[in-house]
Amino acid sequence: MSSINQWQPEVYDQKLGFVSEYGKEIVTLLNPQKNELILDLGCGTGDLTYEISLSGAKVHGVDASADMIRKAQDKYPSLHFDIADGQQFHTEVLYDAVFSNAALHWMKDANGVIQSVCHALRPGGRFVAEFGGKDNVKTIVDAMIDVLTEEYGIDAAARNPWYFPSIGEYCALLERQGFTVRLAHYFDRPTKLQDGEQGLLSWLAQFGDDFFQGFTAGEISHICRIVSRRVNSKLWHDDAVYADYKRIRVIAEKPIHAT
Repeated sequence: MSSINQWQPEVYDQKLGFVSEYGKEIVTLLNPQKNELILDLGCGTGDLTYEISLSGAKVHGVDASADMIRKAQDKYPSLHFDIADGQQFHTEVLYDAVFSNAALHWMKDANGVIQSVCHALRPGGRFVAEFGGKDNVKTIVDAMIDVLTEEYGIDAAARNPWYFPSIGEYCALLERQGFTVRLAHYFDRPTKLQDGEQGLLSWLAQFGDDFFQGFTAGEISHICRIVSRRVNSKLWHDDAVYADYKRIRVIAEKPIHAT
């Protein structure tokens, strides 16, 4: 089932700019070269698509959100963006690399993503990605599930829109599709949220739609306040909320003999 999250590009850029800032490290791993053809999968509002383009590579950004794509095209009119579902996209072009930052964990059909990426790469092409790994934002997810269960008696776990695999699980999926995994790294990255004690409210407003389906605006506000209090007691330090991010980075290569 696809996420129902309604992306808000303006809020995303203003309150969640850390997503693209951290992603610049992944661009370094990608090491884009002049005239390479590169696909940015889950490009959001296009900041990293632009960053890649500075190398002289020819970059195409795709995202499932029409709102995010419109914002990306407005910000970077010289670049090429399209709406596409990363779980089942097709392209006539064979790319030298597929790049993805902070997007794959929104795509629960991981096999579909990896198959689509493989088909989009030329033989010898590379897949470079970072995304949420096992137990990513576990404190926040657990608090959300507990509050919705206690307050409303619903199975909130079934509403979780994210896919956070272990590193072994994801590498196995890549290898099953024929990729050679060149790098795989799982690590903690506590991430500072903006707006002090209100930081988690901005985060939930952008990412929490799937959990809030069917609730009124007043109920959502009530839920967010309770979740925020519970989370802040565990994740608050140095005058900010630090979300308990766990990330996976991978570099995988499509074999030369692959078709």
